[in-house]
Amino acid sequence: MTATDAAQTNPLAPPSHPQRWLILGVICLAQLTVLLDNTVLNVAIPSLTRELDASTADVQWMINAYSLVQSGLLLTAGSSADRYGRKKMLIAGLALFGIGSLVAGLADSSAQLIAARAGMGVGGALLMTTTLAVVVQIFDDSERVKAIGIWSTVSSLGFAVGPLIGGVMLDHFWWGAIFLINIPVAVLGLVAVVRLVPESKNASGERPDLLGALLSTIGMAAVVYAIISGPEHGWTSGRVLLTAFTGVAVLTGFVLWELHIPYPMLDMHFFRNQKFVGAVAGAVLVAFGMGGSLFLLTQQLQFVLGYGPLEAGLRTAPLALSVVALNLTGLGARLVPKLGTPLTIASGMGLLAAGLASIALLGGDGYGGMLLGLLVMGAGIALAMPAMANAIMSAIPPEKAGVGAGVNGTLAECGNGLGVAVLGAVLNSRFAALVPSAVGAASLPAALAAARGEGERSRITDAFASGLETSMLGGAVAVLAGGLLAALLLRRAERGEAEGGEAERGESTQADPAAPAA
Repeated sequence: MTATDAAQTNPLAPPSHPQRWLILGVICLAQLTVLLDNTVLNVAIPSLTRELDASTADVQWMINAYSLVQSGLLLTAGSSADRYGRKKMLIAGLALFGIGSLVAGLADSSAQLIAARAGMGVGGALLMTTTLAVVVQIFDDSERVKAIGIWSTVSSLGFAVGPLIGGVMLDHFWWGAIFLINIPVAVLGLVAVVRLVPESKNASGERPDLLGALLSTIGMAAVVYAIISGPEHGWTSGRVLLTAFTGVAVLTGFVLWELHIPYPMLDMHFFRNQKFVGAVAGAVLVAFGMGGSLFLLTQQLQFVLGYGPLEAGLRTAPLALSVVALNLTGLGARLVPKLGTPLTIASGMGLLAAGLASIALLGGDGYGGMLLGLLVMGAGIALAMPAMANAIMSAIPPEKAGVGAGVNGTLAECGNGLGVAVLGAVLNSRFAALVPSAVGAASLPAALAAARGEGERSRITDAFASGLETSMLGGAVAVLAGGLLAALLLRRAERGEAEGGEAERGESTQADPAAPAA
């Protein structure tokens, strides 16, 4: 379809902004920075354990504080932007993200860094929702799909190249530099947004659901805390069981609250649509597999294979390169009409699971097996993501497209945080079972430092490698099961839509006897 055709199809569509591509570049830079901070911290784990005396649980909270706060506030941030102004919220997000980055870069304790990461999560939530809203605002129908495609590619790139950027920074500077580099980007973004981005808002938009955001954040944090604490305190200990029960109870209250209020942060009626549920399940499991695997991979490269931070970052780059290359070619988008959405998602999730399994089974002895796994994972992500995005957006009413995208972003962020927590917990449990004498150590470097003799050091390293293998295989099983579930739900939804369409045509024919037979 040409631009003229698009304009004729929707003559009421707003015209494109004359500086739309420059604005897209600016907001993609801001989006890239936000998503880098989901994974950039992974390669700094050895530095943090050494310089801040951080335990494994501390490190997991440094990672999860950012993603959990961000995921809890995404929908509220989106509705606030609609009501009070997208430009205002974009400026506020850049300012909060920059301030949080400054505090994180200068932190001298684990607690300070965790708090700063939580603050960055607030800014990140505002940025993630408003950047996509601005893209939709400044591009007309003829260019919007291409612009969102570029935005999505930058999102994939930001998530996957975090370890590479972190490795480069750590090779030349101290660990705090991975946060301070965000500050000039935030300042540049602030200036550009103030000068270039037009303001837009919907005065009749839904009210922010502050209690819903609070309940979801507390509930998710409690559940993840229980998962992280399980290996250390025991899965049946009072602390873990009480925290898990609290998390489930708060999340149940969140669901009841969302069903009760007229302006819910998360419209539970979406989950009656099998097409939406199937696509969201796939999105969560993709984030689960990517977030958890990158958290484990950087540790395997440094602790087991002995690479430095920069070398470890470079060796995770093939995942990012394969995702970006295949996304830019539009492979997934072209396969959806040929294979159908369910089969395309199942194929992509199957490749992602195969990549995780390849790393688990072949990556322990060298980098070759890991490289194969990374490339296969990238192919799976590039194949599944366009199909899932299309399924999510076509499963909900057009007037609620922004809310649907917010739901997808929220659950994907939760998937990332849970991937780190669950796979990290599996690793810790396996490691503790194989080397009980090292359980009291705060981290693997501490256990190695306390080891007596080369034989004990080798036994600890081998146990850690075995824990990584078990975690990766567990992640592969979860991703594969999620892909099959998503495909099944989508297939059933498509069959139901087809049967409903045939029934409507039959009723129309009966109502109009003069209508021609099909």
